[in-house]
Amino acid sequence: MQLVSKKGVLAAAVESETGVTLIATEPEDMWHANNLIAVGDMVKAPANRKVIQTSATGTTISERVQTMLTIKVTSTFFDPAASALHVSGTVAVENQYVNLGQYHTLDLELNRAFTIYKSFGWDSVALQTLQEALDDDKPDATVAIVMHEGLANICLITDFQTLIKHRVESAIPKKRSSAKDTAGGMASFYEKTLSTLLRSGINFDTPRPLLLASPGFVAQDFRAYMQAEATRRADKQLQRIARDAVLVHSSTGYVHSLNEILKSPEVQATMRDKRFINESVLMDKFYAMLRSDDGRAWYGVKPVEKAIAEGAVGRGGGVLMINNGFFRSLDIPTRKRFVALVDKVKEDGGEAKVLSSDHESGQRLDALGGIAAILTYPLFDLDEDEDEEGGAGEGVEGDESTTII
Repeated sequence: MQLVSKKGVLAAAVESETGVTLIATEPEDMWHANNLIAVGDMVKAPANRKVIQTSATGTTISERVQTMLTIKVTSTFFDPAASALHVSGTVAVENQYVNLGQYHTLDLELNRAFTIYKSFGWDSVALQTLQEALDDDKPDATVAIVMHEGLANICLITDFQTLIKHRVESAIPKKRSSAKDTAGGMASFYEKTLSTLLRSGINFDTPRPLLLASPGFVAQDFRAYMQAEATRRADKQLQRIARDAVLVHSSTGYVHSLNEILKSPEVQATMRDKRFINESVLMDKFYAMLRSDDGRAWYGVKPVEKAIAEGAVGRGGGVLMINNGFFRSLDIPTRKRFVALVDKVKEDGGEAKVLSSDHESGQRLDALGGIAAILTYPLFDLDEDEDEEGGAGEGVEGDESTTII
């Protein structure tokens, strides 16, 4: 993402009247833009608009024209597979083609500038999101293939989202079939998976981590197949990909197994500094403390608010974990309420982690009501007389009695 301004991020952002103009230069930037744009904001971007003109003789002509439109946002839709962002709203600045209040959907595109105007200014969370979007020092996404017999999910894992690029399915002969038929079915499955990976558009010109995960020996056999194919084709790049691939055990070939994959020692040794690894480890730590019931792990809006007000989520290990959905609230007072919690934790010397529900760590946090905290010292009875909207569940991850509201 590029900032179209000679000023710094803070200087440009605080001048909300002039807005912040950005250019998305890669697909993941659209994900950042979706997090930046909230309901009630103004967005200005190029648009194609169908207009009907009436000639002097009374005949009508329909044509599509290009124009610049500024809309007041009512909703956004992000398509992660296509990395496309559609921003809908009502026209806020009229021109010769549109009137005030008309409805339009802007399709934000790569390498075309768009401007965001924050109706109520840029708070600390929005500024942090903007800074992350502008950060050029982004590690390459990790490619993961989670598989079992007849099924492979090819995923891209970035610092901010997990994207399922392709799902490969292939029929494998059952137990009553001969060993020859089964081996032939697996060879066909491996061939299909490899060709899908190489045609997926994932760029392997620059070395990047490739995780192969499965129960049993499926991942190991697939890597052996890759190595054999690389030798047969005399493909040096494929030889490197197969040689550097990291084998990881998983219980299934489904995407939810990424949770256990990211916690494995092999993966953590390979991707020690990845943000999503740290978030997954942090959620594990929280659940372990929750099970120990020592008064230092709390979840739900009211208990966490009370703990922060007491100064218990501060210097010395205090961590606030909050879902980014809270900062996309239609209700401005609600958004300000949670921004204030983040600011208070930082002022007290604690950490504030904004987790995305596009990652498994954010999805686990969603199951707790979207907000949780690790305290620097124990507090008890924070949930007494709790009566809150979107309250958290009663239970711990892995407990079948867990209730989520």
